[in-house]
Amino acid sequence: MTPDDLNFRHLLYFWAVAKEGSITRAAERLNLSVQTISTQLGVLEQQLGQALFAPQGRSLVLTEAGRAALDYADQIFLLGERLRHAVADHASGRRRFAVGLSEAVPKLVAFRLLQPVLQAPLSMRIECIEGNFEHLLAELALNRLDLVLTDRSAPTDAHLKLQSRLLGTVEIDLYAVDQLHARYADDFPRQLNGAPVLLPVRSNPLRGAIDAWFARHNLKPEIVGEFSDSALLKTFGRAGLGLFPAPSGMHADILAQFGARSLGTLADVSENWYAIVTQRRIQHPAVEAIQAGGIASLLE
Repeated sequence: MTPDDLNFRHLLYFWAVAKEGSITRAAERLNLSVQTISTQLGVLEQQLGQALFAPQGRSLVLTEAGRAALDYADQIFLLGERLRHAVADHASGRRRFAVGLSEAVPKLVAFRLLQPVLQAPLSMRIECIEGNFEHLLAELALNRLDLVLTDRSAPTDAHLKLQSRLLGTVEIDLYAVDQLHARYADDFPRQLNGAPVLLPVRSNPLRGAIDAWFARHNLKPEIVGEFSDSALLKTFGRAGLGLFPAPSGMHADILAQFGARSLGTLADVSENWYAIVTQRRIQHPAVEAIQAGGIASLLE
């Protein structure tokens, strides 16, 4: 077999099946028929002289040969993606940095963490994509993103080969606009029984910690809204519809953007911020800059 014999489209089909764990899901992602993927995968295995997958229940798992092939495929498609972006960056004068932001990440947090990437000496062109956690990790694994900012670490998955880097942990305050602040600030937190609150949805790790804090203090506030989007939660808070949680070290920003002041800190309630990247020998320089700044950039 010579290099000219290798069909890179067949290799792409193999790579997608390896990432998705099944031919059906790979076909959906590539917008192709299951038969097309299956047939071309068989051609690739014939060319290589090795079975790349073995059935396991309803899924496919990589053979030893398949794992070796996937390592090379990862490098090939990563280089191809870098080639495409390098040409585009050369024309624009700024190197591209694609970031996925999970819905739970406050916009103020994202801004503080990413701001150094736009400034000298990096001076990069950032591309921010919002989405749910699982979708962003899939895009990262396919090298469509350089990094994902989120409030939780990536699940352990040998196929995805992701690394979770803890950027830091911040305490959480409860904030309120002036009218609500005047009503509930005295003797905090004892006055919070029946107070209107805006909270993250129950699938958000922060929600469990806040619920536990209320329970420890024997408090039963009135939950008037639950949100997966942290920006929308604060927008409702700015309208005076309820008290809302936000990072402790961002009082000035919260006041300027949402007209709200801190009622007090929720003791033992904190939020973690992670940068999730793919395993690479040489990381994107912006990734290193974000990790170096870490939580200090949120508390300036």
